[in-house]
Amino acid sequence: MKILVTGGLGYIGSHTVVELISNDYEVVIIDNLSNSEHFILDNIEKITDVRPTFYNKNLTDFDATNNIFKKHKIDGVIHFAAFKSVSDSVKNPMKYYNNNLNSLINVLHSMKENHVSNFVFSSSCTVYGMPDKLPVSESAPFKNAESPYARTKQISEKIIEDFTNSENQISSVSLRYFNPVGAHESGLIGELPKGIPDNLIPYITQTAVGIRDELSVFGNDYNTKDGTAVRDYIHVEDLAKAHLKALRFLFDLKEQNIYEFFNVGTGTGYSVLDVVNSFEKVNNIKLKYSIKGRRDGDIEEIYSDITKSKKSLKWESKKSLDDMMSSAWRWQKNLKQFFN
Repeated sequence: MKILVTGGLGYIGSHTVVELISNDYEVVIIDNLSNSEHFILDNIEKITDVRPTFYNKNLTDFDATNNIFKKHKIDGVIHFAAFKSVSDSVKNPMKYYNNNLNSLINVLHSMKENHVSNFVFSSSCTVYGMPDKLPVSESAPFKNAESPYARTKQISEKIIEDFTNSENQISSVSLRYFNPVGAHESGLIGELPKGIPDNLIPYITQTAVGIRDELSVFGNDYNTKDGTAVRDYIHVEDLAKAHLKALRFLFDLKEQNIYEFFNVGTGTGYSVLDVVNSFEKVNNIKLKYSIKGRRDGDIEEIYSDITKSKKSLKWESKKSLDDMMSSAWRWQKNLKQFFN
């Protein structure tokens, strides 16, 4: 089977491509390298001994997108491609609405024109906003989005639901990720932020390696056990496996025209200081950090109820927070060689 992966050289996309190839899927990647580098394609080949077909195209260009669909008989699409920085979306909302929504619409149009039936969407737990109760389950309503990025995910899910319901031959799954971290066990692919990292783990690893002077901890006055924000961190390799389970769920459906959504997390919340302590322990490194004010767009605490994913997708996470921290550090130490 041939799977089109948009954003397939990005962080989660590249790990999912490796998992797909390892399970005998043929992969076609579209990525404009706005959140990645070309060497990731080389490293996917090093890991799998397969070089997937790659197109450096922008999905906001409908003709370019549709032409790729016409060249290949695609059995399913996994759509990762999107801008993803919460803080940047607060500063540049129109950039996020234009890119994240128009690229999705073009992919869905291309699927319809080329009779592609199976769609997996990279959504986010940010769709829940500040949840009323924890752990948050899929039955929780969408609350007010805390950032334009989060709102693009809410709108995207509604677009996908409406599109799926209107098309007799298409079924779709949205995977609501919690906080993906860590890197591939090979140390050849991982998170690759451009500029100052927006996410906690690359900020930690860049501080540990000396790129950053110190780690900024944004807020220590939240109503949590140690005052720092709490998140449900999931190893990116576990997350990649969830996408294959979602594809299998779609392929096994007895009827089309189904839209479903699933949480993808561990079900456990860790504070920022929990993460710092785990990193220091497993890697035997002392981190320098300072407390800053809260960031716009951040919520206090969120972690997942994964009962539905366990039951319907037959999926659950396997790797620990310590696994996440050791793999992230291995990737950071390897990075310099890829830019020489």
